Amino acid sequence: MSPASGTTATLLVSCRDRTGLVAALSDFVFRHGGDIRDADQHAETESGQFFMRLVWDLRSFTLPRPGLEAALTELAGRFELTWQIHYSDAVPRVALFASQSPHCVYDLLLTHGLGELGGRIVQVIANHAAVGEVAQHFHIPFTLIPVTADTRAQAEAQQLALLSALGVELVVLARYMQILSPGFVARYPRSIINIHHSFLPAFVGAKPYHQAKQRGVKIIGATAHYVTEELDQGPIIEQDVCRVSHRDEVDDLVRKGRELERQVLTRAVRLHLQRRVLLSGNRTIVFG
Repeated sequence: MSPASGTTATLLVSCRDRTGLVAALSDFVFRHGGDIRDADQHAETESGQFFMRLVWDLRSFTLPRPGLEAALTELAGRFELTWQIHYSDAVPRVALFASQSPHCVYDLLLTHGLGELGGRIVQVIANHAAVGEVAQHFHIPFTLIPVTADTRAQAEAQQLALLSALGVELVVLARYMQILSPGFVARYPRSIINIHHSFLPAFVGAKPYHQAKQRGVKIIGATAHYVTEELDQGPIIEQDVCRVSHRDEVDDLVRKGRELERQVLTRAVRLHLQRRVLLSGNRTIVFG
């Protein structure tokens, strides 16, 4: 069966840098009738590593998908490539986790409703009822799963069962104020994205903006990263900052911080869903 009109393949590659890599990958697409839509590569002098993102139209491509992946496996053997292939007609399914703050959920659902996110949000899961109205407004299913110290394990089991039943591929912690267990994180490696203020680790605790005001900071920010077992130490996907001054009260810092958080998280999720992020150890290569 021929690919649907407009369907594209996105190939992500990492390997040791060597001459001829770009030519070999481009020639592979050309020889099989592919029309390259986007190509971006990066070679690092210090590490000697090479990274590439290659996107091509499948309408005239002569290899069916199993054949394409078999050919890439053979090419990977010759060049010692680590690779991933993604198809634009396979839309990733996304779940949002939240607590009481709705701003990140609002931004993600609005972007999703506009068709600009790159995935399909299929569920909002929260440990408080506050964001239920937000999900209802955007016609997204909502599930309330309360979490206490005594019920944490049962709550996670319920969450994981729901995610599995829905076929979720990406979990987004949209200001979800619970720490996920190592077992939960292991079920979704490099597929959980979190957002937090960039004061960590300088200003930890429940009131970072109050601490920032007391210290007279001049810049506040937000960081979106992949979740790992080590708290807030996962590979960073996106960050942003804004300047503040002595004229800003705590409420001003909180408002500006919320704006950064929702913008940074939405951008990070979009980058992930558009297959623009490659992992290299505990850091990311992000293709713009």
